[in-house]
Amino acid sequence: MRADVFLVEAGHAATRSQAQRLIASGVQWRLTPLAPWKKVVKNGDEIPAGAELQLLDAAEARYISRGGLKLEGALAATGLKVAGLRCLDVGQSTGGFTDCLLQAGAAQVIGVDVGHGQLHERLRADARVVCVEGLNARAMTADNLLDACEEVLSERWEEEPEDNETQPQAPYAWMRNGGLIDEEYDDSHDAREQDIEDFKAQRAAKARAREEGTLATERKRRPEFADVDIRPAFDFVTGDVSFISLTLVLPAVTRLLKPHGQLLMLVKPQFELQPGQVGKGGIVRDKALFAEVEQRIRACLEELGLTVKAWLDSPIEGGDGNHEFFVHAQQAAEPAAVDLPLPEQPAAPKRVSRTVLREQRNERVIDESESDGMPGPARQKQRKRNA
Repeated sequence: MRADVFLVEAGHAATRSQAQRLIASGVQWRLTPLAPWKKVVKNGDEIPAGAELQLLDAAEARYISRGGLKLEGALAATGLKVAGLRCLDVGQSTGGFTDCLLQAGAAQVIGVDVGHGQLHERLRADARVVCVEGLNARAMTADNLLDACEEVLSERWEEEPEDNETQPQAPYAWMRNGGLIDEEYDDSHDAREQDIEDFKAQRAAKARAREEGTLATERKRRPEFADVDIRPAFDFVTGDVSFISLTLVLPAVTRLLKPHGQLLMLVKPQFELQPGQVGKGGIVRDKALFAEVEQRIRACLEELGLTVKAWLDSPIEGGDGNHEFFVHAQQAAEPAAVDLPLPEQPAAPKRVSRTVLREQRNERVIDESESDGMPGPARQKQRKRNA
């Protein structure tokens, strides 16, 4: 079996990507206690079934993902304690931050992510975790977070469940079992043909609505989640978001912090700068730009009424090699800016048809009339393009 697959199957790693990082840190195996250890050189090396495995550096396996190591280091550097706290994890993804918070003693973690199906099953099954998917943190409010959490913990029931006992009795139903009509037969309860057709049409319409997701339903909290607290007010907020500036996310998440609540967010400079400031491969190589990012994040938090307590390096680099940071801030005794409108989201770009693109390209070709006054060779070339 491939080494990276073996690590996952044997429970040493949660994902193959984590297994590959463990292999890079050092993994060896042997078949018997007296056999010499064999080092795994590459991810595709074969490890026989039943082999004993030894991790030379198990740090990568401590959490579901490397994000847990980042947050662990930041918590240690700031001295923040999350034991017994209700926490919000913004950009939950596979759950590295959530895993770290739980291992540090957090009472509950509500995680929010715009994606779906990313959270590791071990965390999804943890009663202390509420996983909210498909919610953009930039547009998150107390109301829509509360509603999304309730949806996760509930099940849907049809407001008017089907009752087969009300199905109209078809005319001449007595004939189904070979019955015979006689003078004593009472047909006063037999439905009319139209009643039956109407009933069938209603059933068909209901089935279509069920398939399309438009059927009226009633939401009921599952009994096993009856006591889960989903109030959108948190003692601690953390997060790791990508492809968006924190300045667009912070206005939404900070208003969910309780008075004096703590915020510890990962800062990725490559998403805080303009494209021209980011080098090849998405790496920020100009260290002078880090000060610009810090000033911008600090100003945003202060404008929102929070006090910045610390700006610190992430204990480990990002997966792409970028230098990352953490910002630690504290909510005021009386949260400010809670009534201000959230920053507007950019409109989705309209799809441009191929026909329009072709016409736009043609418009860039200089018309023959525009070549008047050009030197002869240039004019000849233009004529050929228009031909």
